[in-house]
Amino acid sequence: MESPRSLGEASTAKFVAAERPAAAADDVASKRGCGLKGLTWVGVDREELRRRLAMPEYLRLAMRECIRRRDATAIPDHLLLPGGATADMAPEAPMVVFINPKSGGRHGPVLKERLQQLMTDEQVFDLTEVKPHEFVRYGLACLETVAANGDECAKECRERMRVMVAGGDGTVGWVLGCLGELHKEGKNRVPPVGIIPLGTGNDLSRSFGWGGSFPFAWRSAVKRTLHRATMAPVARLDSWKIVVSMPSGEVVDPPHSLRPTEESAVDQGLDNGGDVPPKAKSYEGVFYNYFSIGMDAQVAYGFHHLRNDKPYLAQGPVSNKIIYSSYSCTQGWFCTPCVSDPGLRGLRNILKIHIKKVNCSEWEEVPVPKGVRSMVALNLYNYGSGRHPWGNLKPDYLEKRGFVEAHCDDGLIEIFGLKQGWHASFVMAELISAKHIAQAAAIRFELRGGDWKDGYLQMDGEPWKQPMNTDFSTFVEIKRVPFQSLMIRGE
Repeated sequence: MESPRSLGEASTAKFVAAERPAAAADDVASKRGCGLKGLTWVGVDREELRRRLAMPEYLRLAMRECIRRRDATAIPDHLLLPGGATADMAPEAPMVVFINPKSGGRHGPVLKERLQQLMTDEQVFDLTEVKPHEFVRYGLACLETVAANGDECAKECRERMRVMVAGGDGTVGWVLGCLGELHKEGKNRVPPVGIIPLGTGNDLSRSFGWGGSFPFAWRSAVKRTLHRATMAPVARLDSWKIVVSMPSGEVVDPPHSLRPTEESAVDQGLDNGGDVPPKAKSYEGVFYNYFSIGMDAQVAYGFHHLRNDKPYLAQGPVSNKIIYSSYSCTQGWFCTPCVSDPGLRGLRNILKIHIKKVNCSEWEEVPVPKGVRSMVALNLYNYGSGRHPWGNLKPDYLEKRGFVEAHCDDGLIEIFGLKQGWHASFVMAELISAKHIAQAAAIRFELRGGDWKDGYLQMDGEPWKQPMNTDFSTFVEIKRVPFQSLMIRGE
């Protein structure tokens, strides 16, 4: 699956990282992470950077006041300039940063302080205090209110706005989802998003060239990252809407990214026989990286509960990966416990898959391969901390399978399977590719209990336990969101 392409770049173009001379290896190593990979940097003047990023004080304070009051029109009179400010007062690249202080181990609080020094206090938002949707509804709307009163500076700031997110993939997805509300409101200008990677996997960050980890020389790296984000090109990213419908009597504790909805995942154009529950309850959400069913979701579910029960174990990405790997060995991922029927471990016993191909209105059933214990629908090039399970497929293989070269902005999602721990290990080591199943414009999974009491699902690293009904099916439908997110490319 190829890396994302800049806006206007030809669909056949490939992104190739710049080669570096061997003599510069040590210098490059110190600059990796936070979007520094593959870049040649000159010194970044702190005051010049601030002039490029910082909005005029009256606008910063007006935004904060509107967010505090939860009212986009609650702008104190003393913060409005008579006649409005001129466009030349607007910075070249006005920017706000959302930071998740709980990410990045011990770096969160000190990184927040560093960002405030480089920008301004008012343009750095702590996600424990200000939520992304509050910024969209009241902060950006405040700029629009001021601009509507003839303030050209506010208009330019709103038009040029860029957003950086300091956090993991889940935090980035949260911000993207809230900015996506602007599309629904018919707003033409949606700010592009860049990333300072503070999570464990950081696959979104890797896919858009911001690196996979927080660098050791982070103080200077953050300054260079902000400088790069002011002028870096913008790429597009597909997002996928998921609707989960289950029998109304089932009790489920979904992740915060799923919310109740009246919409059903049961497509009336598909013959479902007698498996559709007479009454169903549904949840919907959006994912940007992947959705999965099976053993990997079960391991993630157990790991998350272990980390919540014993938070002292989660001291950073490295310790998280060690604990995660150790925990997976205890869950039957590498060897099925003798007390269980190995046949019950295959998803073919509980799962049916239907897909719609591009420009096709008919559903097509796709067989679940024997022995597959984890099913993944992948949107990005990266998965599992920078691995590439779909692989770089040769043209003749693509033609034979009816596939096309995969991109994260092509309106298609790749479906692959993992058989067991050893197979997954070889796939993650990129010695082999995963089990290619399909490429689709829409997917519908149907899960039915039988001897299974619970299934495990996850999307973008958020797992949950899904009750399995023996009489009626649970349906999961995935369709592309009609608009695309804008991402700042780090390289």
